[in-house]
Amino acid sequence: MKLLLATATAALMALSIGSAFSADLAPLNSDTEKDRIDWSQVEAKFGAFPKLPEGTKAGAVSKTLTNEYWRSLGEGYTAFGAKVGVPVVYQAAQSEGDQLGQLTIAEGLVTQGYNVLLVSPQTDANLQPIMEQAKAANVPVVNVNDAVIPQAEHYVGNVQRDNGVRVAKWFIKNRPNGGKVAIVEGQAGVYAAVQRTDGFKSTIIEGGKFEVVASVPGNWDRQTSYDAATNILQQHPDLIGFYANNDGMALGIVEAVKAAGLQDKVAVFGTDGISDAYASIRAGELTGTVDSFPVLTGEVALETALRLVAGQKLPRVVATPQALITKDNADRYSGADARKALLEDAAAGQ
Repeated sequence: MKLLLATATAALMALSIGSAFSADLAPLNSDTEKDRIDWSQVEAKFGAFPKLPEGTKAGAVSKTLTNEYWRSLGEGYTAFGAKVGVPVVYQAAQSEGDQLGQLTIAEGLVTQGYNVLLVSPQTDANLQPIMEQAKAANVPVVNVNDAVIPQAEHYVGNVQRDNGVRVAKWFIKNRPNGGKVAIVEGQAGVYAAVQRTDGFKSTIIEGGKFEVVASVPGNWDRQTSYDAATNILQQHPDLIGFYANNDGMALGIVEAVKAAGLQDKVAVFGTDGISDAYASIRAGELTGTVDSFPVLTGEVALETALRLVAGQKLPRVVATPQALITKDNADRYSGADARKALLEDAAAGQ
């Protein structure tokens, strides 16, 4: 009951603050915002990394550290901070459902005197109350993947809808006869989950030969997704594929497919590019993932945040890269070669 009341209170605060901001800033859609720049073009347009005020320090709050993606994002923050001599404090909620706990952490970072705040919200609304507090303290806030605060002035992350589009195109190309497919979604109402799902569903339906027989919530949880996939396979034993909104859920689906003895017939794709997903792809179990390169995203996000601290006027969105990973190209996008490959992709307009 206390959690429900707290969540309701935060939502009311978010509505109030959203009204206060609305006169100045249009609600953000990070996928379609026209005021944007690709990560690979920042230095060319804005120059070498600028000199920072003495004593600059950055605070960052994430969804949770139980998910490797968010741990890797923190590694990116830390790596870039070390490179430019800026200390970074990175904290996270206890779980992906701890909305009030995450808000409390973010509020604490503002009051502790950090010069910039990087936030990866649990939902599109739960961290919106921090925006007015940070603005009053003259602390820039950068929204970093994957939920989107509507009144965020700056966002760093990939095009969420494109995650689903890329997977759908794989099915259209590699399963030309079509068939039944299913989607396991992330947390209901979260921007990234909505966009990834819509990108996959609309693109594969346009292919003309596919039927989406189920689109059910997995809530970013591996066991929930295993159970959901088991039920779907029982109802549709002729299913040819799954798309999951993140890799943890996809790996749960892989286990359900294996338990049903259908691993040679059912393709499974995830999103994020965590190390367990790469290992599963190389083992011939998970078919693929859309890697959004969290370490690189963290580096780009902190660079963006610190350029703001230095007084640069950057576009509202800095778009970070992604790539569809399968067994055929996993090595190209791994380790130290990933940045080189992604810069080549950017130059080629991919």
